[in-house]
Amino acid sequence: FSATPGEELKLSGYWDNHPRYGEQFKVVTYTSIIPATTKGIEKYLGSGMIKGIGPVMAKRLVAHFGTEILNIIERDTGRLNEVSGIGEKRIDMIRNAWAEQKDIRDVMIFLQGHGVSPAYAVKIYKEYGRDAITVIRENPYRLAMEIFGIGFITADRIAEKLGISKDSQKRVEAGILHILQHRADEGHVFYPLNLLSKDCVDLIEIDENKIVEAIQTLKTEGRIVVEDGENSKAVYLTSMYVCEND
Repeated sequence: FSATPGEELKLSGYWDNHPRYGEQFKVVTYTSIIPATTKGIEKYLGSGMIKGIGPVMAKRLVAHFGTEILNIIERDTGRLNEVSGIGEKRIDMIRNAWAEQKDIRDVMIFLQGHGVSPAYAVKIYKEYGRDAITVIRENPYRLAMEIFGIGFITADRIAEKLGISKDSQKRVEAGILHILQHRADEGHVFYPLNLLSKDCVDLIEIDENKIVEAIQTLKTEGRIVVEDGENSKAVYLTSMYVCEND
């Protein structure tokens, strides 16, 4: 992870002995703690994290408000106009940036507890905004389908930590779509149904009847197309089917 200059962190993890570098603390999770010193706060605000506040303005704000500046940004931004050079437009910018960063921070803390890196946490926030945590709690498998770079395995790990059942319909559907997308990436326009079912059983270790149900649901929802083939039914991602028959 990367920390903002001046930011203080509460770390959770364990000590390990690296063969080359010796004793090291391995961080598993971390929580950001607002810096308590004026110097730390100045670095924190001047780091570019808050749009509307640069190093010079951070210095002026801290000089005027001292350690109370963070509480003022959080609860009483109108008082920022006590510092020369800050008008209503800049105050609105700071207020919005502060709120946005708080949301991102909440999402990052939630996701880091479920094995997602900060870089992906920012991508997830950009996709879903303030609804990110709600979306993930309801269906973490959306991450595999909608966030570039996050695959089924990562989404499945998050789902497990959230207590989603191994035989959940959402999990089976996501597994099917993952396999079809993987085959499409390899150059296959469609995939035989019998092989798709076998791969699903291997991937998600689920009863084949559940796979049949999920395929029917995906077909009904228009997310896949199933056609009769010579030896087995052919299963397409809808996007691939449209391209093939356009």
